[in-house]
Amino acid sequence: MGRAFEFRKARKMKRWSSMAKTFTRIGKDIVMAVKSGGPDPTTNSRLRAVIQNAKAANMPKVNVDNAIKRASSKDQDDYKEIVLEGYGLHGVAVLVECTTDNNNRTVANVRSYFNKTGGNLGTNGMLDFIFERKCIFRIAAAPNIDMEELELDLIDFGVDDVFLDEETQQINIYGEFTAYGAVQKYLEEKGYELLHADFERIPTDTKKLTEEQAADIEKLLDKLEEDDDVQNVYHNMVIE
Repeated sequence: MGRAFEFRKARKMKRWSSMAKTFTRIGKDIVMAVKSGGPDPTTNSRLRAVIQNAKAANMPKVNVDNAIKRASSKDQDDYKEIVLEGYGLHGVAVLVECTTDNNNRTVANVRSYFNKTGGNLGTNGMLDFIFERKCIFRIAAAPNIDMEELELDLIDFGVDDVFLDEETQQINIYGEFTAYGAVQKYLEEKGYELLHADFERIPTDTKKLTEEQAADIEKLLDKLEEDDDVQNVYHNMVIE
């Protein structure tokens, strides 16, 4: 098992988000998918994956359909994806993925969260040496799935980590960022039950903190999670 598994196993952070917040994030993903590839999921693999993620989050089908219709409208604002990077207290690296229709507002808000919690927002690209961007797929585990055989098949598509999450009974598949399309096509063609498809940032170097130190970083993470412009937050903190 690779770095992705080890980090997920060691990271004892509780992350949570309200259902409304989750739906808002998925709605933005739908807009960007439709804008880039059209409203038909049969020909738009990115939209197809987002719809699957919406199902996994129990987002009502009517909400998904309405989001696709809005995204197809000329009146729908375009969203831009931006990545903001900085350091929190105790030298913890924090990378923030945002989707926004107002770049200045988003940057100002994120900067204020870092400042208020004793951290500093840095320059774009400063954390490239700490985080690797990976594609991530989760499929339903089944008795007929041979894990070793699946991993061997996927290696040719750029996958470097396949493991079973005992708690969720889902098979996690991590691959190179550029392998997303090939892996998605393979899983769909082979008939696996695809539960989730996305990208994640996996730290190549972690920072071990005590419970008390981790509480300081939680203050920053909570503020970031509450911001509607923030899609994902990554850090390299591991609690001892």
